[in-house]
Amino acid sequence: MLRATTRLSRAAHVARAAHVPTYVLVVLLAASGISILELVREQTGTPGFFVGLGLALLPVAPLMAAFRWVGRAAPHPWRQLLFCFGWGACAAALIAILANSFATEWIAAATADPSDADQLGSVAIAPVVEESAKAAALLLVFLFRRRQFTGPADGFVVAGFTATGFAFTENILYLGNAFDEDAENGTAVLNSVTAATFFVRGIMSPFAHPLFTVFTGLGFGAAALCVHRVRRAGLPLLGLASAMGLHALWNSSSDLGESGFYTVYGCVMVPLFGLLAWLAVWIRRRRLRAVAGELAVYAAAGWLGPAEVPALVSMPARSLARELARSTGGRPAGRAVARYEADAAALALLRHRVRSGGPAREPDFAGRERELLHRLWLRRATAGPALSRAAVLEELLPPWFDPLGHRVPMERPAPAGVPAPRHHRGLRSPRRSDPVPSAMSAGPP
Repeated sequence: MLRATTRLSRAAHVARAAHVPTYVLVVLLAASGISILELVREQTGTPGFFVGLGLALLPVAPLMAAFRWVGRAAPHPWRQLLFCFGWGACAAALIAILANSFATEWIAAATADPSDADQLGSVAIAPVVEESAKAAALLLVFLFRRRQFTGPADGFVVAGFTATGFAFTENILYLGNAFDEDAENGTAVLNSVTAATFFVRGIMSPFAHPLFTVFTGLGFGAAALCVHRVRRAGLPLLGLASAMGLHALWNSSSDLGESGFYTVYGCVMVPLFGLLAWLAVWIRRRRLRAVAGELAVYAAAGWLGPAEVPALVSMPARSLARELARSTGGRPAGRAVARYEADAAALALLRHRVRSGGPAREPDFAGRERELLHRLWLRRATAGPALSRAAVLEELLPPWFDPLGHRVPMERPAPAGVPAPRHHRGLRSPRRSDPVPSAMSAGPP
């Protein structure tokens, strides 16, 4: 008894110690958030701060929804996405405002014309500082949440949320200063600097900062698929350099003559935005196809019902399954279905990565597969019927298919490389008391 108690206390101590870095990071983000908001309020004044805050919030929800849509096939936890947004809005913004101010003052002291300092700081200093500060969030996720950073789609999402947070704080500053200027001049609202600033930053180019940082995210996403160390280190740096270059071009557009801004906007920013939007759709479809193909293999092995696979690769069916579960089992059932969907997608993408790049890409494939299959098995009783019902209601199954009676025959062997459940489920969903296989495959074929 004493030995068992000691073992439990040691495990609890390890669990508490694992959360210490998270608590420290949250405290640091909160402190940086308070600091940056106070700095912005001092520059804009209290009325300007609140006006800028209200206007800066308007583009945030659409941008977050768009980037969340890209990663819906295997969604990131909301805590991680909010961390990325908070890093961009607080830590990265604080680093940028302090570093940019210091660099501009230093350049102004070293040159005769202060306007040269502002121009040089905007084109040469700000892109390097700001993109590096935003890239730090991607690096943290890449290093410490490696399981959830598996490809370009993850780079898209993490970069998008980080840059959206940064743009939010920057917009407060610009819009607040514009409102303060209008208040001093007594300008009418429609002809005000505030309206013009909001039109440029909130309507014409709310995607500017996300567009820059997505290049860094794509670099990290490509690195997640690489085995070679040189490429794994070089691809994020290449993406970061691209983000800095594009950011510098955008900042210099106002110095390229009267039509410089419109030229850069129409000839560079809009085409790049269209290209990245197309790439996001392509990445999402490709990921869903990979999930469908790999889950079909696990369904053939008996881990999933055949009706679950089409539901798991349909976003409307996933949402409907969560609603059906909540209507019968409350919020805990809805959360169980959501976790089941996320684990199924993670399992499919795990197997897909190993089949594409070999075991070296996922050295702990067997252990990770065992963990995900165990979690699926425990939630199967709640999620399976909801997903099957959603597949029927969304008309994802052929008319002859019976989602309740159609099952893989017990005598049919599992596909190569996929462990078979110890007890075939038949018409019964698994219960918590059902055993989970203790021996798993070493890896996919």
